[in-house]
Amino acid sequence: MSETNTEGREPVDVDASERSLGELTSEVTGHLGQLVSLQLELARTELAADARRVAQGTGLFVVAALVAHLILVMGSVTLALVLVDLVGLPGWLAFLSVTLFYVLVAVLLGLFGFLSYRKVQGMPRTKETFDRTKAVLRREPAAQQ
Repeated sequence: MSETNTEGREPVDVDASERSLGELTSEVTGHLGQLVSLQLELARTELAADARRVAQGTGLFVVAALVAHLILVMGSVTLALVLVDLVGLPGWLAFLSVTLFYVLVAVLLGLFGFLSYRKVQGMPRTKETFDRTKAVLRREPAAQQ
């Protein structure tokens, strides 16, 4: 009788010439269940590791975004002070100029975002194939295009 080692699991008997079809079917079913169970365990382990990496990456990204925001604020104050010193603008006008610049940037980005959303078509091919499948299942004639 030859045996196969399954790395720490019970050895599997591969000499099946003396066993009935029912016994073999039962054994295959048991091994199949064990295989599915082990695959699910592997998937859970890999998913948990990926989830930890995603959480860590997200946390680092949030910290980077916070630092970038602080840099933007400090850069804005610096720009306003440069306008005061080099151009000779009053302080309130320099800070108002920087603020209006950011308002203009926000409006333009918002407009581009809005125009981008207007281009969304709502999955037309998926809807078309879904409607055809629904018609076939209802045994209706498919709509010609």
